[in-house]
Amino acid sequence: MCGIAGILNLNHIDQATETTVAKMITMLRHRGPDESGLYRDGDICLGHARLSILGLECGVQPISNADESLWIVYNGEVFNYLELQEDLIQKGYQFTTGTDTEVVLAMYQEYGSDCLSHFNGQFAIAIWDRQKKELFLARDRVGIRPLFYTIQGGKFRFASEIKAIFADPEVTRSIDSESLSQIFTFWTTITPKTAFKNIFELPPGHFMTVSEQGVSAPKAYWQIPYATPDDTWQGTFAEAKGQLKELLTDAIRLRLRADVPVGAYLSGGLDSSILTSLIAKNFNNHLRTFSLSFQESNFDESVYQKEMVRHLGTKHSDVRVSNEQVRDNFSQVIWQCEKPLLRTGPVPLFSLSKLVRDSQFKVVLTGEGADEIFGGYNIFKEAKLRRFWARQPDSKWRPLLVERLYPYIFKDPARARMFLQKFFAVKAEDLVDPFFSHQIRWRNSGKNKTFFSARMQAELTDYDPYSSLVDRLPKTFSTQDSFSKAQFLEMDIFLSNYLLSSQGDRVGMGNSIELRVPFLDHRVIEFASKLPAHWKIKGLNEKYILKEAFKGLVPDNIRIRAKQPYRAPIKESFLTDDSSSFIHDLLSCDAINQAGYFDEKKVSFLRKKFTTESKQPANEVQNMALSWDLVDTVVAPAVC
Repeated sequence: MCGIAGILNLNHIDQATETTVAKMITMLRHRGPDESGLYRDGDICLGHARLSILGLECGVQPISNADESLWIVYNGEVFNYLELQEDLIQKGYQFTTGTDTEVVLAMYQEYGSDCLSHFNGQFAIAIWDRQKKELFLARDRVGIRPLFYTIQGGKFRFASEIKAIFADPEVTRSIDSESLSQIFTFWTTITPKTAFKNIFELPPGHFMTVSEQGVSAPKAYWQIPYATPDDTWQGTFAEAKGQLKELLTDAIRLRLRADVPVGAYLSGGLDSSILTSLIAKNFNNHLRTFSLSFQESNFDESVYQKEMVRHLGTKHSDVRVSNEQVRDNFSQVIWQCEKPLLRTGPVPLFSLSKLVRDSQFKVVLTGEGADEIFGGYNIFKEAKLRRFWARQPDSKWRPLLVERLYPYIFKDPARARMFLQKFFAVKAEDLVDPFFSHQIRWRNSGKNKTFFSARMQAELTDYDPYSSLVDRLPKTFSTQDSFSKAQFLEMDIFLSNYLLSSQGDRVGMGNSIELRVPFLDHRVIEFASKLPAHWKIKGLNEKYILKEAFKGLVPDNIRIRAKQPYRAPIKESFLTDDSSSFIHDLLSCDAINQAGYFDEKKVSFLRKKFTTESKQPANEVQNMALSWDLVDTVVAPAVC
């Protein structure tokens, strides 16, 4: 895995300087600490910071083709490069580096932009065509690897991270108020927006070209699949289980390709347990696994991690995350993620990737993606239950089913029941809302914007964040079933922009660790899209086909246990009386006023409300605890 950057002068005013691109690459050294390189050709300069995983001795980028008409800088892996290379050799191509980078460039030379449909991988690509004087940019199907760009002062700049673009002093820096409105509604920006004005992100599954003739609009080469009735799975459930096992096993096989050791994350949940079991059984019975545990028992899954370690016999390492570590590392994680975070979930994962790096590993496989494509999140079941409730809105027992989703919240259901029924209540107009599955989270998250300053409120008077989302919906969205709609929203927004970014690429590459995600092999995604919804969620049993397909491989205590959403401490880490904490400085009235984004009086009131929690009457403490648990789980995105 690597970091890439470059500048293309569109107006020939002055040449792109190696010095500026070198500064950009310096900002990305955490992504590629092993080697770096630059290429200069008149109006363009390309830079690369390398984390060497394939072709350790001969893979320095930028790399050219045989006649040096094409040059590439590339961040990621195309896992099926050996198979592609065989076909290219038959066509007369020759290779010298043993890297997938050479194969990617040759595929582009042979097929142009159509090469992307041949790739099975996770990547951000920049290719310069010297003859056409054209820059080609592309990103993998689901957005595992990032790619940002801006057009300012007659120059096109791109990079793996925004901080590299800001290394160019000619680029202006300004927070985008509309983006903040999106973040405080959806928990992330809606691509192509970022938190900064005039800084854009190439959407997943898209490519674009840049030349002196102009900058093309991003064009999709792949979209989140939705199976029409004619495309649905026609085989039996048993046949589907067999196909799933074959596809996932092959996805793992491809992602174990590396010239360095490959480990795996082991959370103690179903997805990582399946992956580690398949690796240990089929590929590597000396597997190295890594996990994190928490000081706070409500967040900890170490008992299940230990059970899997005993079952597999792996060499295992664990990092225990304290509340203080969450607080003290939060600023560093914000710097890595480059956007406001409304949760602390990325922070422990940053510590986990540091453990991997300290253990002399560069690559780990993770279980991300299974919940989105096989219906693992409570948000899918919530929507199902609320639609069931809406058939008899006055029912007293139907809304009680929601309690089954959050047993760790509703420890005293009798006391919390009225609150629950009000929180999850369904109105007739809700059912026709295209965002029905996510409306509770977004509606309640949107209340955060009441804390915006008067200036921010004025700037956003005529802005509706939902309009940005409506524009992204596929033409078939209105005809899709409710479960498929929920899946699309989860994958299009949270998977790429939050889970694979703030909890994936950014915290991994912050410690020079490459994360590989077999469940997001496009073949697995496309196969899962053809399966009927009740094979994914049977009643309230999430990821049913996964559990059934891998019966006997994973211990039943792990396989059938209720999903425990990944969470990290919030109030335990930040709402303390420690006056030395940087949080107290950041939330002071002077600091809030100086920043200008929030109302200092409202922030001060909220802070005092929760820091004095222990002084409240018992019933008030219980209500506050319930509210915080809802913030930690229900109001938050399902992926957290």
